[in-house]
Amino acid sequence: MATSDPAGAKSAGELNIVHVTLIASAAAMGGFLFGYDSSVINGAVDAVQEHFQVTTAMTGFTVAAALLGSALGAGVAGTLADRLGRIRAMQIAGVLFAISAVGSALPFSIFDLAAWRVVGGVAIGMASVIAPTYIAEVSPPAYRGRLASLQQLAIVLGIALSQLVNYLVAAAADGSALNPLGPLQAWQWMLGVEMLPALLYITLTLTIPESPRYLVRVGRDDKARRVLSEVEGGDVERRISEIYQALGSEVRPKLGDLKGGRFGLLPIVWIGMALSAFQQLVGINVVFYYSSSLWQSVGVDEGNSLLLSLFTSIVNIIGTFIAIGLVDRIGRKPLLLIGSAGMAVSLAVTGWAFSHATVVGASASLSFAWGAVALTSASAFVMFFALSWGVVTWVLLGEMFPLRIRAAAMAVATATQWITNWLITVTFPSLRDWNLTGTYMIYAVFAVLSFVFVWKFISETKGKTLESMGQQGEEATAQ
Repeated sequence: MATSDPAGAKSAGELNIVHVTLIASAAAMGGFLFGYDSSVINGAVDAVQEHFQVTTAMTGFTVAAALLGSALGAGVAGTLADRLGRIRAMQIAGVLFAISAVGSALPFSIFDLAAWRVVGGVAIGMASVIAPTYIAEVSPPAYRGRLASLQQLAIVLGIALSQLVNYLVAAAADGSALNPLGPLQAWQWMLGVEMLPALLYITLTLTIPESPRYLVRVGRDDKARRVLSEVEGGDVERRISEIYQALGSEVRPKLGDLKGGRFGLLPIVWIGMALSAFQQLVGINVVFYYSSSLWQSVGVDEGNSLLLSLFTSIVNIIGTFIAIGLVDRIGRKPLLLIGSAGMAVSLAVTGWAFSHATVVGASASLSFAWGAVALTSASAFVMFFALSWGVVTWVLLGEMFPLRIRAAAMAVATATQWITNWLITVTFPSLRDWNLTGTYMIYAVFAVLSFVFVWKFISETKGKTLESMGQQGEEATAQ
């Protein structure tokens, strides 16, 4: 009997982690749509500009319009998640993804295309807040880093699938997103296909349990016990007590709860906002929104530029798997430092390579040698981002804030990310036309600054319970 109990406990533990992995994977489908919606415009950028006969600046605004919606979605997601529950908020996001896909595929003008992208952006912003929060709240501490990493894995898989769909659709339309494919042009199909994963996301949300921490917050302790027993096991009553203690007297966190400190907000909130901002200031989404257009600007034809975008997405997936394997082993902070250093070098080399482009009239081209350098360094940049900031930012945002302010702080930090993303995205076309090398050097400087920020301000969270980290956060806010 003495030997059978440990084996039984191990079997139960394995069953719990399989069960919670399936739950987290279903929730991470929001991240998949986040990545798909964010990146699918990549293959349509030049076709949209030519179809509607608009300027580069207007094209940049249309691409970036989704990010304005993302900031709004991130801002309201915390309130919705705390009032309606994490699951219902996910379902609202899924419906918005589906509506945006249909509208974006059938626009009458550049302006309503931008409006439909804003709708999709609201869904992206909501998913970017709710999925990591939910996953962190249902995950056992020992596995939380890896499970939270599923959000970023889903994002990069969404990005990769969008690039594959773009390539296949363009190939079916004889290599151009402008060519007709049935009743629509190819770029319209690229944007409309998102309807399918949106419907899948809505379906999956019907199969997963509500967050136990939300259930305790609203007084549904019996259901919280059942969920905790399924996903964590162990002393469920102790965990319920810890959650109540962490909640304190708060019932629903408000943005006003974030006020305090010397600069208007609690220090931990500023750190979360800065973490979010640096993730975007290194220019990563320039690669995913404009890579096809970028490669075409230095002489690569449309078909090959879409293949290069797909290759970049595959690199992104590989880096994400590396991060998933390391985040609970070497910790969050070391990965961020490695990523910042690698991105700084890679961005500087990429900018240097683009400085060797030969410009003739309105067109430019890179020699084979410098093209190889640019592709290698750009891929290295994506790899270093994926194995560090791409995953770790979402892990930290899901676990660094005290529970009593977590949803509200997560919303503010994520909204900061989307606003910064918007600034980078909307300015890139004009910066590229000004000086492509200089643009990449600017991003390299931000990568260096991100290293300094992590070194000075980020604390390690590996292996700690959310409640114990919340206590540390409370202590930090009191300083």
